[in-house]
Amino acid sequence: MSPLETHADALPETGPYLGVVVPVFNEAATIADLIRLVLKQPLVQEVVIVDDASRDGTWEALQPLPKQDARVKIFRHEVNQGKGAALRTGFANVTAPIVVIQDADLEYDPQEYPLLAIPIIQGKADVVFGSRFQGAGAHRVLYFWHSVGNKFLTLLSNMLTNVNLTDMETGYKAFRREIIQQIKIEENRFGFEPEITAKLSQVKNVRIFEVPISYYGRTYAEGKKIGWRDGFSALRCILKYNLFSDRK
Repeated sequence: MSPLETHADALPETGPYLGVVVPVFNEAATIADLIRLVLKQPLVQEVVIVDDASRDGTWEALQPLPKQDARVKIFRHEVNQGKGAALRTGFANVTAPIVVIQDADLEYDPQEYPLLAIPIIQGKADVVFGSRFQGAGAHRVLYFWHSVGNKFLTLLSNMLTNVNLTDMETGYKAFRREIIQQIKIEENRFGFEPEITAKLSQVKNVRIFEVPISYYGRTYAEGKKIGWRDGFSALRCILKYNLFSDRK
C-alpha cells in the first residue's frame, strides 16, 4: 500500500497542495524519468525545475516537459552557482501552498510526498524534515563515514538551534510556502541545509516535524556530487548562521 493510500483518511477533500522545486545540475540520465514520476503523484499542483547551467544535455531534455504537462515550469541559470542558488530561484517562482524539495537523482521517492505533506495539510506543522535515520522504509547501505559526518553535523546543529532533529542534512524537506519565501537564502551550494535549519529555528512559533523516509543513495560512480569539502562548508554554515549572523 502506498503512503497516499495509507494516509488517505487524513487528507481533506480539497487539493492538490504541493509545489515541487527541483534543482538540477547534469542529470540528463534521470531527469525525465524523475519528473514523470513526480507528476504521477496526486498531491502535486506544480513542478518548478531550475537547471543550474548543466552541460550534459539536461536543459535540452527539459524542453518537452512544459508542453507535455502545464504544471511544469523550467528555469535556467546561465552560470553554475550551486544547489542553494537553484533553490532560491525555485522558491521565488513557486505558488502552491506547500513547497517540497526534490533532488533530481532519484535518491528520494516522490511516492512519499504524503509523509511530508500531511502534517502541514492537517495544520499541525509548518515545516517537515524527512529523516533517513528513523528506520521506516528501504535504505541503501553506502558510506560509513558519510553517516558519521552527517550525525556529527546534525548533533552540532541541534546544540546551537535547540531543535532535536535526527537528520539535518536530509534533502527531503517540506514547508508552508509563506515560511520558506520569507527566509533569505544566502548559501549557493550545499550549505543550504544547515543555513535553512538555523534560520527556521529563529522563526517565531514555527512548528518543525520530522517523519521517517526511504533513501536510495547513489555512489560517486553513479553521479553523487556532495563530498568532504561540503562537510567542512556545512560546519562553517552551522557556526555562521547560529552564532554570527543577525538573528532576526
